[in-house]
Amino acid sequence: MAVDPADIRGWQRLGEEITTSGRIEDADVARLAEIGVQHVINLALDSHPDALANEAGKLAEAGVAYTHIPVPFDAPDEAHFAAFREAIEQGPKPVHVHCIMNWRVSAFFYRLHRDHAGMPEAEARALMAQQWVPDAADKPEWAVWAEFVAPKAF
Repeated sequence: MAVDPADIRGWQRLGEEITTSGRIEDADVARLAEIGVQHVINLALDSHPDALANEAGKLAEAGVAYTHIPVPFDAPDEAHFAAFREAIEQGPKPVHVHCIMNWRVSAFFYRLHRDHAGMPEAEARALMAQQWVPDAADKPEWAVWAEFVAPKAF
């Protein structure tokens, strides 16, 4: 069995069929395929300096499905979260979800775990905190993320 490429920025295994990370690089495409990843979901913007150029094409060459949901760091919204849920629920597995730092991803999974997968809030928060805690008291520009992860009335 192939070993997780834990040296990828922000690498985290959330389960048998879900891994996450920050940015991926050219060499990581083959490494993800080697561990059996069938689908990559990217929440980062293509315009970010650390974004992998032609990520969709490189993953297609490796036989890995690709979904791009560009989430502006200063404006995550419910449409982004809905697209993420759909990609996770309906896409091939195992799936790898990444952004640039694994901050967007950790926040999205926090909400998914807490609000839709029945994970206790403290457990979901602890998983997110391994990567990032979007606290507006630390950085005012993170207020949009603190609001994004706040519990919603359904």
